[in-house]
Amino acid sequence: MNGWTAKWAHQMADSWKVTAYGKKPLIQGALLAHDDALDWDPEVVLSGCEIADDQPDDWMLEAWYPRKPGAADKQAIKALFAGQAPALSVEKLEDQDWLTLSQEGVEPITAGRFHVHTPDHPPSEDGDLTSFVIPASQAFGTGQHETTAGCLAMLTLMKSSGVTARNVADIGTGTGLLAFAALDLWPRAHATASDIDPVCTGVVESNAEANGFVMGHRAGELTMIIADGMEHPLLQARGPYDVLIANILAGPLVELAPGFAASVPAGGHILLAGLLTEQEQNVRRAYRRAGFRLAKRLVNGDWSILWLRKRTTG
Repeated sequence: MNGWTAKWAHQMADSWKVTAYGKKPLIQGALLAHDDALDWDPEVVLSGCEIADDQPDDWMLEAWYPRKPGAADKQAIKALFAGQAPALSVEKLEDQDWLTLSQEGVEPITAGRFHVHTPDHPPSEDGDLTSFVIPASQAFGTGQHETTAGCLAMLTLMKSSGVTARNVADIGTGTGLLAFAALDLWPRAHATASDIDPVCTGVVESNAEANGFVMGHRAGELTMIIADGMEHPLLQARGPYDVLIANILAGPLVELAPGFAASVPAGGHILLAGLLTEQEQNVRRAYRRAGFRLAKRLVNGDWSILWLRKRTTG
């Protein structure tokens, strides 16, 4: 699962889901084919993950629809599979907030110098850790997913490696967690968070208050913007960003490479996540063309987390 997938899933009033089960290579192959499907219906959200922690080789592919899927929809999914496609099951989802329900009862995690927990659990007693309380909500990013936890670990590594951040952006912020982590690491930075989902504004504001962060436009404060990628005047005006975080999807990461490159100065840093290890080369190729080089990579489960630095000229 990834940030934008989860944010879209709860928005569908008349929600249907198509599910296919298969071995990990089969499902991941379909996800890669989806990345290359230029005519894919943008209203149909696709994700893949392992069925259970103790079944790492058994995966499922899920597709969410804002309508009852027809024969053409099912054929589009089958076309993603090389050879014989697995059986598809179709179900109508009840009118509930499936994202919140899926996050109920989640256990705390520790990643880097951060401990993330829901209100059902206490903060960490370890004085070397910063605890964040993030309720299950209508946004992605309670820290339990490998991509979010990997970003927390990588941000910690960036700080310990000497990265200085005076201006930070978190694109696809969800709950605001990664923006909060950046402000904890670089407390005097100007920080901007953005998301395509309007519901995230209230979520981020509530979580900021719960974790002692101030919403505003000054150094040490967080500005929240609703935007698609970098397409917002304020998001552009507040740049360039010497640390830009994007935990979204592999496809949008590739598409946004030129826009991100225009928003990061020479010597600046980008932290990318939301991509499977099989998608890493395509993403790295796009950012290499945009002027970035790999500083560090981290693999958490089946997901790659990339720290890239923009090359200096001359």
